[in-house]
Amino acid sequence: MSDYTISRVYPLDKRANSQVEKLLIAEGIRRDKNLDYTCAMFDEDYNVIATGSCFGNTLRCMAVSQKHQGEGIMNEIVTHLVQHEYERGINHLFMYTKCSSAKFFGDLGFYEIVRVEDMLVFMENRKTGFHDYLDELAKTKKEGKRIAALVLNANPFTLGHLYLVEKAASENDVLHVFIVSEDSSLVPFEIRKRLVIEGTSHLRNIVYHDTGPYIISNATFPSYFQKDDSAVIESHAKLDLSVFVKIANALGINARYVGEEPNSLVTGIYNRIMSSQLPEHGIKCVIVPRKKENDGEKVISASNVRQAIKEGRLDDIRELVPESTYRFFASDEAESIIRKIRGTENVIHY
Repeated sequence: MSDYTISRVYPLDKRANSQVEKLLIAEGIRRDKNLDYTCAMFDEDYNVIATGSCFGNTLRCMAVSQKHQGEGIMNEIVTHLVQHEYERGINHLFMYTKCSSAKFFGDLGFYEIVRVEDMLVFMENRKTGFHDYLDELAKTKKEGKRIAALVLNANPFTLGHLYLVEKAASENDVLHVFIVSEDSSLVPFEIRKRLVIEGTSHLRNIVYHDTGPYIISNATFPSYFQKDDSAVIESHAKLDLSVFVKIANALGINARYVGEEPNSLVTGIYNRIMSSQLPEHGIKCVIVPRKKENDGEKVISASNVRQAIKEGRLDDIRELVPESTYRFFASDEAESIIRKIRGTENVIHY
């Protein structure tokens, strides 16, 4: 292997990228759209014989040519990617892999968080990382007969979100609200979190949590070894549920509230899987019909709020968001976020 070299594959390197694509396809992997670093191992003739990528704190799209499997090349790829992540200050790393590959990556220093049988395994490079996260959550446990949870991205926080939170809070002794802390949304996490807390400050039985790295968004869930979009959504939903069940056990949660979204393929599959599987773990799944706009026709959605901001119709969002959300977007503090939204081609997410 002394004649093999590993180097970064830059976006403008058409030859190398073409070979990476072909290698991934040959190994049954679709190239993930969310990648911020890709490397390849080249043979003596500068042909790609292995590849791997990163996105944020995750390792992705790793493959070795059939001709070179068994030569220890994947170890070299993983070592290179880990070193790259460390150099940019990311020490807590994650990966998603096929069940058949979990033992191999376990030998390279990754530990299983949860597994969805016949689909995928979610792993990290800290032996007690998820266990420590659950221990920290357990410190916030509150007593009560009815303890519920909901997960919000709130991009941004709307009256629809508020309606869901108020309903869950009114029907339970304790409500754990998890705010997706991944910064993959147009509205940054710190702002989303602030607007959720400000918009629900009148409710006294809420415990707020950052999701951390264990509850991930649709935007960054890996799709590269799933056969189609429906399989991606289903595997993500089942992974999310596997993680959530462990969180629920730590906090004594016995109900999860979700908003109904009849026009969303993703949410429809999620809700179907949650309705089916959560009760098997003693957790009720409550699907709440979406709050509608004043005209009684359209549901209130964060997508519609972002579209109005994009089109410069700031006054129109006043009927769609809590006063605290409106005040923020009407302030100078929101200028950079508004520019980002207006500069984004498509702000409607399904």
